[in-house]
Amino acid sequence: MAQAPAASSPVRLNPLERRATAGLAGIFGLRMLGMFIILPVFALYAEHLPGGDNRLLIGVALGTYGLTQALLQIPFGWLSDRWGRKRVIYLGLTLFALGSFLAAVATDLPWIIAGRTLQGAGAISAAVIALLADLTRDSVRTKAMAMVGMTIGLTFGLSLIAGPGLSRWIGVPGIFALTGLLALAAMLVVRTIVPEPIAGTRNDDRQVRGQEFATVLRDGSLQRLNFGIFALHAALMSLFVQVPFALRDNGLAPEHHWQVYLGVLVGSFVLIFPAFTQADRADRGKPIFIGAVAVLLLGQTLLALQLSSLHGLIAALLIFFAGFNLLEAKLPAMVSRFAPPEVKGTAIGVYSGVQFLGMFVGGAVGGWLAEHVAPAAVFWFGAALTLAWLALSVSMPSHPAYNTQSFVKPMGES
Repeated sequence: MAQAPAASSPVRLNPLERRATAGLAGIFGLRMLGMFIILPVFALYAEHLPGGDNRLLIGVALGTYGLTQALLQIPFGWLSDRWGRKRVIYLGLTLFALGSFLAAVATDLPWIIAGRTLQGAGAISAAVIALLADLTRDSVRTKAMAMVGMTIGLTFGLSLIAGPGLSRWIGVPGIFALTGLLALAAMLVVRTIVPEPIAGTRNDDRQVRGQEFATVLRDGSLQRLNFGIFALHAALMSLFVQVPFALRDNGLAPEHHWQVYLGVLVGSFVLIFPAFTQADRADRGKPIFIGAVAVLLLGQTLLALQLSSLHGLIAALLIFFAGFNLLEAKLPAMVSRFAPPEVKGTAIGVYSGVQFLGMFVGGAVGGWLAEHVAPAAVFWFGAALTLAWLALSVSMPSHPAYNTQSFVKPMGES
């Protein structure tokens, strides 16, 4: 067993860390592609199914994935601390694949909701992030987490662009079947590419204790980050309850929606790149973080005000995704660094749980608001959550209270 170099060593990933980061980023990418790829096309597809004239049901179908994710992220995080990260990841990917295939053969919204619910039962995000933390030194962990975050961002962008094209080619049922196959491919990546960890494997002397959970819940910085990821994904999911209809109602045919998403995402990555390269600097991390939350708030405000203008809607989406992509990349690394090392899996489980709870709440509340109040209310809801997040973030400390070391199994060691 080899101890990682101290944080003062050159901040570069060693070969094992590069392999671990690439493999786990690939798992996240395949997994998130399966989750995101239906977002730009599902609402318009569901409109033609039995019950599809009810926006609330459409929102529930989008968000129910997040409900079971939220309920199971904490148990899966605990299990990854006790049983080993890889076992939990295999279990979660199997459940996700089964749910994908169920949704693929569904012919009405209730059965799609059932499939999405089973998809969500594969709650592996906490285990994957914790495994990455196990396999990287503290001095490079933020960089490794950022690479995973960038992969998620790129996967999200690819999903929005590829979704409309795949929908025309294989249909939404075909997309669901494809996501099941991607989950099976992710299992192969776990088996063949991701190194075996020392930290995070089962330890019979290690017991999950209520005190660990309480430690996580008492940490003010972690709770601010938890609220942030909840607000971020609630805003995202509610957005896709309404935006596809808004683009269509402003004269843009659904087969051309990918062009808007491509331009918006490329533009947003260009906008955030300078900030992203500076986000890990001690003197700039917090201002950049708070600025990104403010940009997210501005984007949602403009979405609510520009629903009847195609150009205004596109500009608002550009601003929204500039804030979203930076925060999506930044938050996992922040949680990893702020979490006490002995409860990292539990902390990431809580974080992932509220992230997916935000997806469910965003889909359900967004659908209800679109159905019973007004389309613009969907975005005012997200803006209110983001404003509360901005207020909480101002008082957050700039630096984490914890600093951890990790241990990895050298190549070839049994």
